[in-house]
Amino acid sequence: MSTEGPGSPRNAASPLSIAFSPCPNDTFVFDAWAHGRVPGAPPLDVTFADIDVTNGMAERGEGDVLKVSYAILPWVLDEYALLPCGGALGRGCGPLVLTREPVEPAALKGRTVAVPSERSTAYLLFRLWAAEAVPGGVGEVVVLPFHEIMPAVRAGRVDAGLVIHEARFTYQEYGLHKLADMGEHWEHTTGLPIPLGAIIARRSLGLETLTGIAEAARESVRMAWDDPEASRPYVLEHAQEMDPAVADQHIGLYVNEFTADLGEDGIAAVRGLLTRAAAEGLVPALPDTALAFPPPPGGLG
Repeated sequence: MSTEGPGSPRNAASPLSIAFSPCPNDTFVFDAWAHGRVPGAPPLDVTFADIDVTNGMAERGEGDVLKVSYAILPWVLDEYALLPCGGALGRGCGPLVLTREPVEPAALKGRTVAVPSERSTAYLLFRLWAAEAVPGGVGEVVVLPFHEIMPAVRAGRVDAGLVIHEARFTYQEYGLHKLADMGEHWEHTTGLPIPLGAIIARRSLGLETLTGIAEAARESVRMAWDDPEASRPYVLEHAQEMDPAVADQHIGLYVNEFTADLGEDGIAAVRGLLTRAAAEGLVPALPDTALAFPPPPGGLG
């Protein structure tokens, strides 16, 4: 991974350091670029990491390009710019709250809940939901890698788990029950798509490089759609022994028109999430220009 500091000039021939998850949607999106098939795109030095890890990297200013939670943006947009493509938004694809036995939301009062990251979009959506659905609030929150959450719920180590990714398709195999769908709650209360994962790039790379990164990410998405079989070896290599059919479902759900271009609806969803969370005191407020691309010069200060 690149060791260049946040303000270091970058040699155009040197790889960009990028970190994203090994989940099928990310490997599908970045396969063409990572393997040098996107014409004119800079080479990549790829690190695979869980979302909690990449969120922490962004807060520490590590990495040129990162896949992070939208919820982390208020803490990192001084140093990073939000790219208008490559991320994960959608409908019917929100995080789920799972339990071992069927219970009502109020039963979570004072209980232990496992989450994938305290700075994740999933957790932010959960907090907005719980403020209405769990009078008195939940108890202890435990951060676990997303693939450890369902086993922890099944084993009774936690009372409930907030799950993301392919867990939507596999939780019943663990004998678990869906208590609530955070995406349903978000869509019902806002009418907006669900913002989940963002692609950000270091502002100090400069406008020309940032624009090129966005174009490369968008072209990588298009190439994956044009030839889905080309990405399959990369997807399955990193899919943690996932059933290929589940991997296809995962890609179909999380890679959509918003991945190619956030557009007005996508930006409205991100702004809506962060504005509502700021109003609840859950995240710092952002200036109006924070989500703009191309980004304004000089960061947000």
